[in-house]
Amino acid sequence: MANATFSSLPTDITPNASKAVLSDNYLNFHGSGGANWSQQYLPELYAQEVERYGNRSVSSFLRMVGAEMPMASDQVIWSEQGRLHLAYENASVTDSGVITIANSGTHAVRVGQTIVLSDLQASPTVIKCYVKAVASDNTTLTVLPYAGGATVGAVTGFDTATDSGSNKCSFFVYGSEFIKGSGPMAGSVTPQFSVLSNKPIILKDRFEISGSDTAQIGWVEVSGESGVGGYLWYLKAEGDTRMRFEDYLEMSMIEAVKGDAANTIDTDAAYVSVSGHGISGGDAVGSEGLFSALENRGIVAADAFDAASDVISDFDLILKNLDKQGAIEENMLFLNRDANLILDDGLANVSAGSAGGTAFGVFENSEDMALNLGFRGFRRGSYDFYKTDWKYMNNPSARGLFGDIQGVLVPAGTSSVYDQQLGQNIRRPFLHVRYRASQADDRKMKSWITGSVGGATASGDDVMQINYLSERCLVVQAANNFVLFKA
Repeated sequence: MANATFSSLPTDITPNASKAVLSDNYLNFHGSGGANWSQQYLPELYAQEVERYGNRSVSSFLRMVGAEMPMASDQVIWSEQGRLHLAYENASVTDSGVITIANSGTHAVRVGQTIVLSDLQASPTVIKCYVKAVASDNTTLTVLPYAGGATVGAVTGFDTATDSGSNKCSFFVYGSEFIKGSGPMAGSVTPQFSVLSNKPIILKDRFEISGSDTAQIGWVEVSGESGVGGYLWYLKAEGDTRMRFEDYLEMSMIEAVKGDAANTIDTDAAYVSVSGHGISGGDAVGSEGLFSALENRGIVAADAFDAASDVISDFDLILKNLDKQGAIEENMLFLNRDANLILDDGLANVSAGSAGGTAFGVFENSEDMALNLGFRGFRRGSYDFYKTDWKYMNNPSARGLFGDIQGVLVPAGTSSVYDQQLGQNIRRPFLHVRYRASQADDRKMKSWITGSVGGATASGDDVMQINYLSERCLVVQAANNFVLFKA
């Protein structure tokens, strides 16, 4: 993190280790449970705050797996490569070998190429064929088998019978064949890539306390979520507000969705009527968060952790899906409590050899480092996995309220992209946050004081207002290598 650290309390209100009356360590008890400092007789007071919920923050996920980088524009755009080889699923085939691409699509296969063709039956027959002809609109191609018969339908075992109204087949190109002295390959294949984008959203919050409440002194010893401890005067509530806002920064990157054409958020009168607030008519709304990106572009696995007896076989299905994608060797699992326990039980049911043993490579092969970060590693097939609890999934005031999502699998890889600000190619995690920043203004995490208290004279209001702002979005590159686990 380049410009800021995420602590539970900002540096301007860090608790002091001694009971010194300073302007940066206030605590507000006014109106809290009916107790305040204007009573005639002060009550007996425990000097130390009770931490009945432990560490209440739910953020840390993006700090573990991602990075944060500045950007100067209203939009971030990136491209992702397509597959290298040509393959087509669920096409239809006739006895004479005419293959029609599914859903009236087109193909990039050319005359002279050779394909592997499957009839997709319960016990499929696979044959090798030569591409004899290609339609001018590239919607069909005609193939001839190398062996077994003069046509596809004549090959023993190859079935072109109608299956649910269509003659199903799948095929991929594996090469080509030409005779001596023949001309060049007709046409060429232009690589395809996907262009994706996301837009930052502006997040705001504010803490306010009246000037009168700042004049009453009382001390409580606290320990912040980041481990910072000491004595506070009245701004303990401000520390909680800031910590909540920092959680919102991460929660928004996980939960945000892009608005579609049906929403009326940008035109709703109640939303845009307040001057300086809301979104003006016609503005794009929303942003693509992690869950939305994985729903649209990632692997979605349902009921992968429904029973310990099935978890290994279900996990093996996930491995097969990963094989079809980038096959990134090292991956991190962030799971809710139920999924984590079921996976533990599933691994306990097999021997260390069967499960592939333990692995800690991404943590410099140090078991101590992995355990200190809360990860446990294991190996299955050719993949290393590091799993940990995801507090956000267990917290009853966050996703733990629903239980519909069990966790995510995040690849530990990086991608090489050109950075316009640096003017060179750099490697970035597949998952990272972009925030608005320039030489004039850094909007990664801003806070400022307004009002007439605490030295601020920006207005005539007898209050202290502490304002927070951030502008950011999440970039999920190569989402096809991520897995979203749904209950």
